[in-house]
Amino acid sequence: MSKNLKEKIAFWIFRILSLGVLLILFWILEFIFVRGWHMLSWDFLTKMPEDGMTKGGIYPAIIGTLYLVAGSMIVAFPLGVMAGIYIHEYTLDSFFKRFIKLMTNNLAGIPSIVFGLFGMALFVNTMKFGDSIIAGSLTLGLLALPVVIRVTEEALIAIDDSFRHGSYALGATKLQTVRKVILPMAMPNIITGLILSIGRVSGETAPILFTVAAYFLPKLPTSLFDQVMALPYHLYVISTSGTKVAESRDMAYGTALVLVLFVLILNLLANALRKYLGNKVKMN
Repeated sequence: MSKNLKEKIAFWIFRILSLGVLLILFWILEFIFVRGWHMLSWDFLTKMPEDGMTKGGIYPAIIGTLYLVAGSMIVAFPLGVMAGIYIHEYTLDSFFKRFIKLMTNNLAGIPSIVFGLFGMALFVNTMKFGDSIIAGSLTLGLLALPVVIRVTEEALIAIDDSFRHGSYALGATKLQTVRKVILPMAMPNIITGLILSIGRVSGETAPILFTVAAYFLPKLPTSLFDQVMALPYHLYVISTSGTKVAESRDMAYGTALVLVLFVLILNLLANALRKYLGNKVKMN
């Protein structure tokens, strides 16, 4: 078999596998859209749930999810970026650095329910936050932290060392080089970590189950120490554990569609920010 033939066969195998992944994705989206689109209405998005969550809307769950995503990103993004900068820019290649990387990778592979139990033990019980937005946000922030760290480190690795050497040659300090040269160049790729983190925490159920989520709470939170409803937990409850599972099936599909659209919109906004920062770096 010639080399060109082998290359063509490999190319078509990869193309078929890629198309297979896309087909699975579109099949899932089509499944949710067909069953949930008729539920989308202004009332469904802006009203409180009623009658055992078989009627009304999902407004508290939408607001609760926004609070949790925003709170977790406030925790995870700055800590993750600073940790990634420290690992790559300030630590020498040693056992300590390899140990940090190993622990970060292990942290990324821990099941989310373990984070939920840890968050309940630390934030809910030990720190006395109770079931609250702050406890849920801190738990989800820890869940997203290793992703942000790893993406930040990879973004910094991609920056050629000539930019660092040029900055040092002009008399800049290490901090000035990182803040003025390296970080702005790496930020478009770091935003990828933000996108991945948003996608993960938006759909997590186990961590918020132990730290913040309420089964039925037809009101909006007034402080960081209040419980909230959240889209993923709301979807889980009305699909499996509600009092009227069959009657709430349409609302479950509508909630699933809203959750998918919610994640899609947040990802589009983050991608727009990434593109803006990338264009800004090119102009400079």
